[in-house]
Amino acid sequence: MLRIQNLSNCAVFLDFDNTITTVDVLDEIIQKFSVDGKWIRYENLWRDGKIGSKECIEEQLKGIRVEKETLNKYLSTVKLDPSFDNLLTLLRRYNVHPVILSDSFTYFIQTILKNHNIRNVPVYANTVRFEGQRLIPSFPYRNSECKRCAHCKRVHLLKPSMADKTTIYIGDGLSDICPALEADFAFAKDKLIDYLKKEKKTCLEFKYLKDVYDLLKKAQT
Repeated sequence: MLRIQNLSNCAVFLDFDNTITTVDVLDEIIQKFSVDGKWIRYENLWRDGKIGSKECIEEQLKGIRVEKETLNKYLSTVKLDPSFDNLLTLLRRYNVHPVILSDSFTYFIQTILKNHNIRNVPVYANTVRFEGQRLIPSFPYRNSECKRCAHCKRVHLLKPSMADKTTIYIGDGLSDICPALEADFAFAKDKLIDYLKKEKKTCLEFKYLKDVYDLLKKAQT
């Protein structure tokens, strides 16, 4: 049962791929534009916990060849969860300004949001630059203490400004483990819900953002 006395005192963080979007954008880009199948080996090593996502992403992006125009064309096809707009409206009604945290790349995320006329949502993610047909990553939010993540999202929930806030995290995958464990309330699905249940972390299961919207709205009535 979700019990939040005052949504206005909450800080809400969302994953992007397969949480706000209907697909895992980074995975699709790797699969569509890799020139060979080497990315699969690194994906398996990461899923088995043998390497962190930084090494996985670096190695996988080495095999990608794509023109910026072609990548943008793909990004224009990415759909958002149809309830994302409603969730933003609900949160802003209570003066809550949600933040997107991703282990993907700001360029992908901001392009997709712009395509859907979504503005004024802060994004913290890895960065990428184009060198011809190659994508060169960098990791401005790398936490040397975390071996799992290229961008350990947990650090954003631990900022001093969060000390008096009720933190809510919404995500779906392995890159969401660190912030979900830190959050006061975690909404989870797919691999994340499996992990949190195994760790006996109290969490709320969702399938679509409508489930999150309905639960947060109900918690205020």
